Amino acid sequence: MTWVEAAGRDSVRGMEVTPSSPGRRSLRTERLLLRDFAPDDVERVHAYASDPVVTRLTDWGPNTIEETRSFIRESVLEAGESDRRSFTLAAVVEEDDALVGTVAIWVEDAGHRRGALGAVFHPSVWNRGYATEAFRELIRFGFEELRLERIAATCHPGNAGSVGALTRAGLRAEGRLRSHLQTRHGRRDSLLFAILPTDPR
Repeated sequence: MTWVEAAGRDSVRGMEVTPSSPGRRSLRTERLLLRDFAPDDVERVHAYASDPVVTRLTDWGPNTIEETRSFIRESVLEAGESDRRSFTLAAVVEEDDALVGTVAIWVEDAGHRRGALGAVFHPSVWNRGYATEAFRELIRFGFEELRLERIAATCHPGNAGSVGALTRAGLRAEGRLRSHLQTRHGRRDSLLFAILPTDPR
């Protein structure tokens, strides 16, 4: 699957901090370790962030090596924030320590307790269920630890892999956002998905 965009990154202040939520973070699924990025992750991330196949349906990329370095620098700084509200994590297959993707959950609007999901994976691991697995854990984290009341994601209407991963993780299709993003190819629609704590998972 290619990139699933977070639905937004607007206000992230004003939310009461729970003891378990801020600072450095790692999460685990059946097969994946979702951990904070480290400076030496640049080359492994660039392997997919620079791939035109991966970025063909996104509003970013293909990355230059400097753009990937900048992304890693920002992610490392983010992980050190004491009032952290954005968790951009490396997806690592625990069996062989392969860094195969980037996943993220953000507090989109603190006052209304809305969050958003995003993910991108190396094409060598598409169709293995890693995105669905990661989304389920991020959703658990968002509801149980960040105390969100709604988590959303958007994706390109033609991104069948992302649509499948989101729906298998329990998000429901809510509609189409017309002319939602400016991309290198022009304006683009997006599909909107969301999940509530009361929805089946």
